[in-house]
Amino acid sequence: MPTEKDTRVETDSLGSKEVPQAAYWGIHTLRALENFPISGRPISVYPELVEALAVVKQAAARANVEIGVLDQRKARAIEQACEEIRAGALHDQFRVDVIQGGAGTSTNMNSNEVIANRALEILGHERGQYEYLHPIDDVNRSQSTNDTYPTAIKLAMSFTLAKLVDELGLLASAFAAKGHEFRDVLKVGRTQLQDAVPMTLGQEFTGFSHTLGEDQQRLRDTLPLLAEINLGATAIGTGITADPNYAEAVRRHLSDLSGIEMVTAPDLIEATSDAGVYMTVSGAVKRSAIKLSKICNDLRLLSSGPQAGLGEITLPPRQAGSSIMPGKVNPVIPEVVNQVAFAIAGADVTVTMAAEAGQLQLNAFEPVIAHSVLQSIVWLRHACETLRVNSVDGVQANTDRLAQQVETNIGVVTALTPFIGYAAAASIAHTALATNTSIATLVVAAGLMDAEHVQKVLSPARLSGLEAITTSIPVATAEQISAHLATLDAPHSEETAG
Repeated sequence: MPTEKDTRVETDSLGSKEVPQAAYWGIHTLRALENFPISGRPISVYPELVEALAVVKQAAARANVEIGVLDQRKARAIEQACEEIRAGALHDQFRVDVIQGGAGTSTNMNSNEVIANRALEILGHERGQYEYLHPIDDVNRSQSTNDTYPTAIKLAMSFTLAKLVDELGLLASAFAAKGHEFRDVLKVGRTQLQDAVPMTLGQEFTGFSHTLGEDQQRLRDTLPLLAEINLGATAIGTGITADPNYAEAVRRHLSDLSGIEMVTAPDLIEATSDAGVYMTVSGAVKRSAIKLSKICNDLRLLSSGPQAGLGEITLPPRQAGSSIMPGKVNPVIPEVVNQVAFAIAGADVTVTMAAEAGQLQLNAFEPVIAHSVLQSIVWLRHACETLRVNSVDGVQANTDRLAQQVETNIGVVTALTPFIGYAAAASIAHTALATNTSIATLVVAAGLMDAEHVQKVLSPARLSGLEAITTSIPVATAEQISAHLATLDAPHSEETAG
């Protein structure tokens, strides 16, 4: 049993409880710990959220001094506590579960109590001596959970999104570098898993780079939406208990402290109840995750084998792939990225349902929204990093296999259709498949084109579209094409007659 010196007694509107004396959190946090043993994950798993809460409370303290409702000495202590938290201190004191009832009140009170108790120490008092500086009357002055919590969520999402955007850029650059490295490696393109026309492996990897670059921009597009805040709305948007000058003052200080130009929502009642921005952010993150998952599907297909699959590329071997098959190596890095994408898609459904479930002047389900979106952003950033470092940077092209596939692939005949016609090209393709003869050999043998012109049309640069046809190449005459088709039809006619 704890002794008297191990605990302190704190009181709220429901009664009194003993709080560990060593804790910077207080009775409100204690009740939340008792009430919400849900995920086992404290809000401190998202350091950016803890930092955002401290930034909001610091901006509020500055604004409250400016409008004359908070003592400067108290404000300085609150600011110092907030600065320490922003620098990484006391994060272990942010204990409430990420999943909680109360629309985020437990998170807000956890931050109020930690900041208040650290500020009390700075002022020379003991933790829990709230008569000198109070978690609600001072740290939470001019505020409500309903405006500080969503503001902190938006700020935390902005911080985490910025890191994701940077990591996506690094991954896009890694794919671009491979695109340059593989720029002259010809391969067979595929549509619907069937052989199509040739391309270069460099074009394929460059395409991966460009699609990630597009998603970078889509994520950037959400940042201005997250900059609209409802600080000053207090409980429901009417601004009750806040000075009329507070909203603009706190917005200005929050912008200065965060480095992000924040904008006060034009309708604070609407802004306090609306969760639309979270769906927009979640949707953008899901888009990036799903497109990245598709790229990982391609990497797994291209590296399949190594003997009985496509085997066009080799991914870096990261770990033994089987407890029973010696020598087996699996594409574990793309696989983990796939699974991250699945989780993000599920989280997006959660965000959608929680946004819809809001009622009247407040959405009570912002905790699960915040957890879902922040987790998605963090997981996707980590997935991008491991894909880049442990897979893409070390991808190798299996050039001999790729060259052999192109040489025997009938898709190259598509490049000849402007010169020999579709029907003749189709018959050449069927013959090539049946006899395992190269397209070039059959075209020349049929007298449809000479070897020099066939070689020119079927050069790697032209097959991949990197070089346009700029010189005149003779087109097979109608007589040549008809004669060739007749030779193909003759055996069939004799067989029918017999």
